[in-house]
Amino acid sequence: MGTTYTRLDKNNAAVLLVDHQAGLLSLVRDFDPDRFKNNVLALADLAKYFNLPTILTTSFEDGPNGPLVPELKQTFPDAPFIPRPGQINAWDNEDFVKAVKATGKKQLIIAGVVTEVCVAFPALSALEEGYQVFVVTDASGTFNEVTRHAAWNRMAAAGAQLMSWFGVACELHRDWRNDVEGLGTLFSNHIPDYRNLITSYTTLKPSK
Repeated sequence: MGTTYTRLDKNNAAVLLVDHQAGLLSLVRDFDPDRFKNNVLALADLAKYFNLPTILTTSFEDGPNGPLVPELKQTFPDAPFIPRPGQINAWDNEDFVKAVKATGKKQLIIAGVVTEVCVAFPALSALEEGYQVFVVTDASGTFNEVTRHAAWNRMAAAGAQLMSWFGVACELHRDWRNDVEGLGTLFSNHIPDYRNLITSYTTLKPSK
């Protein structure tokens, strides 16, 4: 039996970036470190491009988890930032939940470190409260592929949709004609091979 295709809507979506912290990033082993950070920043850039409400949160910053990746604060200087004093599940933090509810959005795009904890716990909690949850798999990292797939299976079984940042961007954009250059630039900045496509397009495009 098939399920209903629930697509992302840029007018009803918010982005939750959970615990992308300097210390925790060193635990990510299921992605190449440089590629993983690029994926995280790509998700941040698409959130900014589509003007999606974005919430940043960290866990136990003063401990070994370390501070938030500085590029995220630079991208979202005015976004709600919730440094959780100890709660492992961000949804257990009252300020975080208030910030999510204040967006007024029912679709939550979530990514974080590590996948089976910092992503899965708030994702499952949000699903329980009736939100539609979209997990950005390649902007979420963990120790190895075994723990990654266990987390993916758990979230998918509960109703979360698993997507890549590229898939998220395309589903939000819907139609290339909305803005070829803008989306093309975003892709080119984070996918080196995509730059060739855009170069070809701009070279062959007739001048007005």
